[in-house]
Amino acid sequence: MKLCICGGGNLGHVIAGFVAAKGEDDVRILTRRPELWSNRLTIDMPDGTALEGHISKISASPEDVVSDADVVLICLPGFSIGEELSRIAPFLSSRTAVGSVVSSTGFYFEALKTLPATTPLFGFQRVPFIARTTRYGHRASLLGFRKQLFMAVERMKDSDSLRREIERMMATPASLLRNMYEVSLTNSNPLLHTSRLYSLWHTWQEGTVYPRMTLFYQEWTTDAAQLYIDMDREFQCLLTVLPVTPGCIPDVLTYYESHDAASLCRKLSSISAFQGIESPMKKVEGGYVPDFHSRYFTEDFPFGLAIIHRLMHEKNISSPVIDKVYEWGMSRIKA
Repeated sequence: MKLCICGGGNLGHVIAGFVAAKGEDDVRILTRRPELWSNRLTIDMPDGTALEGHISKISASPEDVVSDADVVLICLPGFSIGEELSRIAPFLSSRTAVGSVVSSTGFYFEALKTLPATTPLFGFQRVPFIARTTRYGHRASLLGFRKQLFMAVERMKDSDSLRREIERMMATPASLLRNMYEVSLTNSNPLLHTSRLYSLWHTWQEGTVYPRMTLFYQEWTTDAAQLYIDMDREFQCLLTVLPVTPGCIPDVLTYYESHDAASLCRKLSSISAFQGIESPMKKVEGGYVPDFHSRYFTEDFPFGLAIIHRLMHEKNISSPVIDKVYEWGMSRIKA
């Protein structure tokens, strides 16, 4: 398979290096900074070993790496997806499948507007790996695997053939979901991150400086866990009026094998791959303040929670908790 990765973020690095290291596929990168990339990409694995993959092409030009690709995988934040789809659209063949590593930030809605009507589309419900870049364009760490991938395919008769290819490349069992809603809507980051951000800083006022950096997951609180549960309950009501398979997106207590806010808090704070991850804060004189321009805010509110918020109102589903968190986050971004 000829696989083109669009984007040079954490997931772009790890997926490109992981797939290339197996030596079965032609992997190329579309990036705005090709001069910073090496054709040898090292991926540090959770068990302490390292993989090394050869990247066949690295370019800032879509024509160089997209025109003959079998699969194009967008590994970009929500605010960049629309622009990237517009860039690659003129160079896509009718057989090229275009997907997104994160479907919950509006990929399908943008793709349906931007790409040719014949373009097969696919997307993941949750990202396949937990990833961190350690040296841009050269080295990254694969911190954790999913036990199973869930994906949706649109505009493709033989969707199972693509599922099998993705399963092989990612070396992870993959299952097809019913439609784009089942991967576009998630109670992961759009609810997980925003509930934590609200609980951390909804009372923050200009001039307040914290003495240290807060750990995002490791210091998770029961209040944040309860807010996450409350948002998810409203979200689950939305799913009952959409064309999705019952149970396709399990509630957060089921997913995290918890039974209340306290047990969910313990679970989230103890996940090994999340240890040491800092909250979106910036250093100022005397300490730290929230960084309302971080991707936690600029992606998870206007491109993640916004989709859920809009659908809740379109379907007349009561969502006072989601409304409260969404409106607070958007007010911080616009301030």
